Amino acid sequence: MITSAGNGRIKYVTDLLSKAKLRRKDGKFVAEGIKMFLEAPVSEIDEVYISEELYVKLGSNGNSGSKSRESGVRIVGSSLGDYREIAKKLEKVNYEVVSESVFKKISDTVTPQGIITVIKTVDASIDDITGGVNPLIVVLENLQDPGNLGTILRTAEGAGADGIVLSRDSVDIYNPKVIRSTMGSVFRMKFAYVDDLHEAIRSMKSKGISVYAAALDEESESYDVKDYTKPSAILIGNEGNGLKKDTIEAAGETVYIPMKGQVESLNASVAAAVIMYEAARQRR
Repeated sequence: MITSAGNGRIKYVTDLLSKAKLRRKDGKFVAEGIKMFLEAPVSEIDEVYISEELYVKLGSNGNSGSKSRESGVRIVGSSLGDYREIAKKLEKVNYEVVSESVFKKISDTVTPQGIITVIKTVDASIDDITGGVNPLIVVLENLQDPGNLGTILRTAEGAGADGIVLSRDSVDIYNPKVIRSTMGSVFRMKFAYVDDLHEAIRSMKSKGISVYAAALDEESESYDVKDYTKPSAILIGNEGNGLKKDTIEAAGETVYIPMKGQVESLNASVAAAVIMYEAARQRR
């Protein structure tokens, strides 16, 4: 059992949580919680840290990496089925037990569930995302809020999108807050960062993909009059400033969401969801 917060492996986990540069360099990120552990592909799991309390509840015989046996104790906030799945999956991965005090040091949540997973990053290329049959793509420019990005990723999966393309200055998708907000969708949705978003837009258009920029523009058409049954990309901008003028021009087509009252615009993730689900409705 690791009982010191000064342990090198513990320090590494805390660094992964806080340093995007390290995550990019080492190709690893941290996901906390039972759901994220259960949904992470075994082949991508690097190592797992479980709290002493959870270790006792799982009924392990005390040897790290050994076969777990059922103790009959339910995990708070989890079903008995989840408990069994955790024990079963731990047999397939490398895990380490840490003391409660140490676990609190590496936990990034208010109510820790006792399990933290270090996972290998798996990034797609823009060709992986745009190369499918009749793709539906979400394109994000300079999105900064981790919660927004995580929600868009989750919503994109629900709406049947093929992937997400992000400008390089967008928030790191492996930020712990983004990971939590995805509720596991990060393991299933393809995404790619691009250095030149305008070039990426031109590439999509050359493949016959219509790019619709969500913008408050006098020449925009309502989002629900466009035809999303053909290859389509939905372009969403920064939370405070929206899309850059030259990015809108690169897209060539603009859409807006009609508003009532004194509301000028919607939250970025909400706007993306509205348009994505209109596309999903048309494609059903």
